[in-house]
Amino acid sequence: MLLATIRDVAKLAGVSVATVSRVLNKNGYVNKETEQKVITAIQQLQYEPNAVARGLAGKRTGTIALILPDISNPFFPEMARGVEDVAHQLGYTVILCNSDDHGVKERSYIEVLKKKYIDGIIFASNTLDETDVEEMQKNDLPLVILDRAPIQDTFSVVRSKNYEGAQLAVKHLLEVGCKRIAHIYGPQEFLTAKERMTGYEDAVRHLPWYSPSLMVPGNFRIDGGMKAIEQLLSRHPDVDGIFAGNDLMAVGALKALYRLGKKVPEEVAICGFDGIALTEITEPEITTVAQPIYEMGSLAAKVLIEKITATVKANPIHELEVSLIRRGSTKRGRETDE
Repeated sequence: MLLATIRDVAKLAGVSVATVSRVLNKNGYVNKETEQKVITAIQQLQYEPNAVARGLAGKRTGTIALILPDISNPFFPEMARGVEDVAHQLGYTVILCNSDDHGVKERSYIEVLKKKYIDGIIFASNTLDETDVEEMQKNDLPLVILDRAPIQDTFSVVRSKNYEGAQLAVKHLLEVGCKRIAHIYGPQEFLTAKERMTGYEDAVRHLPWYSPSLMVPGNFRIDGGMKAIEQLLSRHPDVDGIFAGNDLMAVGALKALYRLGKKVPEEVAICGFDGIALTEITEPEITTVAQPIYEMGSLAAKVLIEKITATVKANPIHELEVSLIRRGSTKRGRETDE
């Protein structure tokens, strides 16, 4: 038996192919009577019944999408696991998309996903803007912004307290006796990186040794952390504390200091941010400000599915607490366990 085509649907409904396309893509005006004819034709011909027909009939497909910026960063697979576990428990399948922090690629995913009639999208995005959000809201597509989003009530957000976490890191480095603390920061177009850098600056700008030259970019990557250390020590050989804006840069900093013959933590103490498992297998293990990564993913899935099922109509904002995990990279004589 041959599969039905869009032309078969148009012929049976007595409309043009363009009209069928508008109904399928929910793009452009089609009056209710014509739309119902198209839906009826789709159902009669079993045209893509598993996705399109059920979706057009007002039923859910049981599929959500998760768009991540960089699946190679260990932070995001752990977050994705949280999303998938909760989605599975609630009867949903997750489609995973990796955008590589590329706006064009991300928007192409959005267009494809809309045509597949998914029930909602979770974004861990740096490139999603208000126009994108408004377009999805116009199409009644539920969405949750995860990790990298400002606090605003136009959409649901799940994130952690980045500014407070940065201040926690700097306070800890000061408490263990650091006299000149530098910051390796992530890309400033990322809100998370900007908030962490602001937290660092606000914590040290009043101190006599503070200088903007103590802040260097590391691009949220291991090699970026290594290059940042070389740059920092050429400017400030007396730096004895490093706050890295994520754990990957902290790992790179540790590696570079080892190559330069600097002892950690005796000569330079290091604190990262995120709490990924990689920080537990270095020598010494790296002190970090831990985000509840898995919980962020699981909560985002729960919030999205509540929006899909209309049990929550508002746009809840969840800011999760962070915690300092003290390890060998800052364990000096002045540190006391709490």
